[in-house]
Amino acid sequence: MLYHHHRIALLLSSVAFVGTTPAIAQTAGQPPETEAADPDRTDDVHDRRRDTQNVIIVSAQGLRQFDLLAGTSVVEDVELQRNLDGQLGEVLAYLPGVSATGFSPGASRPVLRGFSGERVKVLVDGVGAIDVSNTSDDHAVSIDPLNAESIEVLRGPAVLLFGSQAIGGAVNVIDKRIPRRVPDEPVHVDALVRADTATDLREAGASVDVPFGQTGLVAHFGGSWRETGDLEIPGFSVAPALRAELLEEAAEEETEGEFEEADELREAADQRGFVPNTASETWSANVGLAFIDGDSTLGASFGIYDTAYGIPGRPGAGHHHGEEEGGEEEEGEEEGEERVSIGLRQYRADLLADLALGDGFFERMKLRVGYSDYTHTEFEGDEVGTVFDVGGVEARLEIVQNTQGRWRGSMGAQYYARDFDAEGVEAYVAPNRAEQYALFALQEYGNGPLQLEGSARFETTSVDSVPLGIERNFDTLSGAVGLAYDGPEAFRAGVNVSRVARAPSAEELFSNGPHIATQAFEIGDPDLVTERAWGGEIYARGRLGRAEFSVAAYRSWFDNYIYLSETGFEEDDLPVFEYLQQDATYTGVEAELAYTFFDNGDWSFGTELTAEYVRAKLDDGSNVPRIPPLGLSGALEASSEAIDVRAEVEWYDGQDDVAAFETPTDGYTFVNASVAWRPLRATPAVSLLLQADNIFDVTGRRHTSFTKDFVPLAGRNITASVRLSF
Repeated sequence: MLYHHHRIALLLSSVAFVGTTPAIAQTAGQPPETEAADPDRTDDVHDRRRDTQNVIIVSAQGLRQFDLLAGTSVVEDVELQRNLDGQLGEVLAYLPGVSATGFSPGASRPVLRGFSGERVKVLVDGVGAIDVSNTSDDHAVSIDPLNAESIEVLRGPAVLLFGSQAIGGAVNVIDKRIPRRVPDEPVHVDALVRADTATDLREAGASVDVPFGQTGLVAHFGGSWRETGDLEIPGFSVAPALRAELLEEAAEEETEGEFEEADELREAADQRGFVPNTASETWSANVGLAFIDGDSTLGASFGIYDTAYGIPGRPGAGHHHGEEEGGEEEEGEEEGEERVSIGLRQYRADLLADLALGDGFFERMKLRVGYSDYTHTEFEGDEVGTVFDVGGVEARLEIVQNTQGRWRGSMGAQYYARDFDAEGVEAYVAPNRAEQYALFALQEYGNGPLQLEGSARFETTSVDSVPLGIERNFDTLSGAVGLAYDGPEAFRAGVNVSRVARAPSAEELFSNGPHIATQAFEIGDPDLVTERAWGGEIYARGRLGRAEFSVAAYRSWFDNYIYLSETGFEEDDLPVFEYLQQDATYTGVEAELAYTFFDNGDWSFGTELTAEYVRAKLDDGSNVPRIPPLGLSGALEASSEAIDVRAEVEWYDGQDDVAAFETPTDGYTFVNASVAWRPLRATPAVSLLLQADNIFDVTGRRHTSFTKDFVPLAGRNITASVRLSF
């Protein structure tokens, strides 16, 4: 016992020492690892495929028990293997209430309940990715899903504890870089190999965890490699309306004697079978070390993420850097014909201190710090166009209270800083620095059947650009209150009310120039004010016999909602997009049902049904841009100890509720099937998966994508993968 206390004291001393360094002195934290569910509570319903109940969230102990988080999905194991992709948005797009930006196969970020960009926080074990994927849809997320152990999609007002950038929700990737347990084996290995036909995918990833005897020290080594070709599609790459427009322009050019231009336009209109310039190559490497003593962990890691991917060009679009002189215009036209690609590299360091504090008032303390050195280069052909450099740090410190009768909760602080610099002919955002300090708390009272819950977060944010001579400061306060009822059969229902506020981002304030990758001229507004919203949500979930269900309906009323709108004008031969503000309203519903028809212990047969819908309108009666349409899905599944067989249908309605200058999108239906086989009864973590997506080779276009009119979703795709853990 004395030895045990000595080791804990050593851990606390180490954290205290780290806390005195300048980089950590202004830290903020995140909730510790979840303990086992309380056996006295009846609301811990676990759906084997999707956990939307009171789930055990590895990263957020306080949030598991607070139903202000009205909906949480956890993707892991075979489900993660089945939906694996190089970009995080595509991994999660099948979940109810989740879509993806889908700019290109190499860049796709999650869209939650119609929200994207600055309203969806992407986290690595509770702290931000610290890249620029939130600033523009052509920027890749700097996280390789191949390294993920599980992925959490967090919705509901309590997610605001992770920051005001989580108004729409948060996606939390739990990776393996910092070990969380001491392996039972002398060496523990996880590996996955995967290939597909629609992108000529070849990828492999592996990680190794090595314990150092009985010392509690565990070392981690991991890496991944992924390469794809151009995306294969059914039919024409351009949508019918755009194709007709290109052919009409070709006829006009031919009438004017511009035969070369006419041929180029017809070639673009007739492009079919694949989308040019969509290949990618990605690799990552990481190393970590942790000291684990009982329920306490102290660890650190360092990793590299590197990706290069093509940016598909809009057919028929021109591009100029300037037209002051004839020669410059000609040069701009030539450069506009060059293929655009992006090369991205991030160096990232992470620190974790997760300490059990005993039986006093506080149960646990968790400190998470992430540091990122990020460089992103946009190439025009072989020439460097623009280089984006980002250096940033984010830290969270959270202390969780031991349950005191009917009272439980947590509190903490957070710090975030980012230095952004861009150099090149299209550095459309001026160099700037953003810094944020925050305090937050989450509390719950009651052991049932009624429980009262509350959360609050205060942020002070500064955004300044020295070259522009502009500094903006914002103080925001967000909060939420919820009332929950626990009934029989794991039934739970509740209502949440929230008031949230978000400061404008540097990109929304300072953008002003051409952006070649998005083929747009983007204009920010340095006078933007704080965005605020009232939110209401009702939910119910539980188990009725062999059925498990979850349903949530929500509405948000925004004041001074910030959005990027196409103006109809052109600058440098590019369409002008402008950041504007006005009031807006979001209304939506999500539902899931899982029902088991038959289960004799050896085999089970069941179905899963999901539905999602969101409607978003601005105060002037127009539609918010790029809102996903109504989506429905249904699946049949047969499972045994060794085999899972699944067939599913995904249906998406057309989207006609569009913003000005935004094109409607046709609906589509995909049919998919998969077989997972675990050949070794003694080692169920060895899994072989064969799947076929979009079996009938249907053309589908995702309305949330800026590039939907010329980058459809993949055609028929056969994928094979092997996952090993031993």
